[in-house]
Amino acid sequence: MTDHYYTNKPGAAHDEQEISFVLRGHELRFLTDAGVFSRSRVDFGSLLLIENMRLARDARVLDVGCGYGPIGLTAAKLAADGHVTMIDVNERAVDLARRNAQLNGIGNVEVRVSDVYSGVQEERFDVILTNPPIRAGKEIVHRIFTEGHELLRDGGEMWVVIQKKQGAPSAWKKLQEVYREVEEVDREKGYSIFRAVK
Repeated sequence: MTDHYYTNKPGAAHDEQEISFVLRGHELRFLTDAGVFSRSRVDFGSLLLIENMRLARDARVLDVGCGYGPIGLTAAKLAADGHVTMIDVNERAVDLARRNAQLNGIGNVEVRVSDVYSGVQEERFDVILTNPPIRAGKEIVHRIFTEGHELLRDGGEMWVVIQKKQGAPSAWKKLQEVYREVEEVDREKGYSIFRAVK
């Protein structure tokens, strides 16, 4: 059985490539590899989240399940006077995200290996961004929502992209159980962007 991107040490043979995208007006280059999510292009869900996310220039941001870095590195460009922490369980993705920060000259980021929030328990954030790892299962996805609430400052926001057919209705329900205010900011091609306020 082959493993997938939600694994600590992908077994797939390395096959690096470089892709580039213009994200929120910034041309960014990304090294990608086998064993990471959406290696050949920035996926539609991430693009929709990137286009919708609203960040203060000095925000402290957490990108959960960062992959090779498109969401977190774009956030670092937008929150130029702030700081972005990027976490992923996948060591190969974390290595790529670190290298991609260097490749794009982005210094206001830190990338860590973390199983859900294990690597950031002592920190607090203004915004959490996530394109959650659906293949990890509903329990993990809902942990991202519930445990993320504890890491947000009062008034902080969690931004989520999720497909209707991959659990958007149950995600909406879970977010409403946990957060003070939840809104659907955008919906396109079966994907929803949810903003939940602590």
